[in-house]
Amino acid sequence: MQLNNSVTEFILLGLTQDPFWKKIVFVSIFFFYLGTLLGNLLIIITIKTSQTLQSPMYFFLFYLSLSDTCFSTSIAPRMIVDALSKNDTISFSECMIQVFTFHFFGCLEIFILILMAVDRYVAICKPLHYMTIMSHRVCGVLVAVAWVGSCVHSLAQIFLALSLPFCGPNVINHYFCDLQPLLKLACSDTYVVNLLLVSNSGAICTLSFVMLMFSYVIILHTLRNHSAEGRKKALSTCISHIIVVILFFGPCIFIYTRPATTFPMDKMIAVFYTLGTPLLNPLIYTLRNTEVKSAMRKLWSKKLISDVKT
Repeated sequence: MQLNNSVTEFILLGLTQDPFWKKIVFVSIFFFYLGTLLGNLLIIITIKTSQTLQSPMYFFLFYLSLSDTCFSTSIAPRMIVDALSKNDTISFSECMIQVFTFHFFGCLEIFILILMAVDRYVAICKPLHYMTIMSHRVCGVLVAVAWVGSCVHSLAQIFLALSLPFCGPNVINHYFCDLQPLLKLACSDTYVVNLLLVSNSGAICTLSFVMLMFSYVIILHTLRNHSAEGRKKALSTCISHIIVVILFFGPCIFIYTRPATTFPMDKMIAVFYTLGTPLLNPLIYTLRNTEVKSAMRKLWSKKLISDVKT
């Protein structure tokens, strides 16, 4: 419930207010978003249509690409429109919706990355029990729990945002609505809210990162006992996952585990994990994965054959 608020809309300053640089931002974000959509949708279609990509790892990769697509969509279209518009206002309701969707799909990505680490741990450390532990039913339940957990996290963010009284300033020095910049506009003491923000978003980011890195240390230690060929294949997969984890969690921890202070580089760091990571994930997983590349080539070959027949 919105309480004691005289503010009905906010003004987003974006990445820049300079007309020339706004055009540069428009072109850059447009191609970033286009690349994100094409890359992630290609992975989604490939996994759905390929008979060789039916293992739990690709089941989770499907949902990672889906969350990346939606995560980027919660931010990029608005940025593209604002870069062309002279009126960069966003209504209070739209702002709250953006807070919810941004945190929902961001949190979902975190949980999916954890599930992918669990899958690799079981595959490498418990290979004889892999199909029993990571059955299709279990994977489905785990993904459902990830969706529910993301919803709970996002509702908590909305509750915190709606508890803030806005009674004057409405200029957000950012390119999207999030709790950190909104705290700056609240006309009351925000110490408790910021503490809750750190204990929610900050704790999720930090604890998840520690858990993931610890699991991969165990996996890499276990790989010493594998054959050279098996070690090479497993190592290639794990390195891809570790790269994604570091690229995503590094900026998130920097933003959400500190007091309500802003730094000049905050916007660029936010660009990296809101737009850069969803674009890089498909490249990392396809360029380092021969099975995905092979399935994509087969999909492309089928399309070419069908086009020739028609």
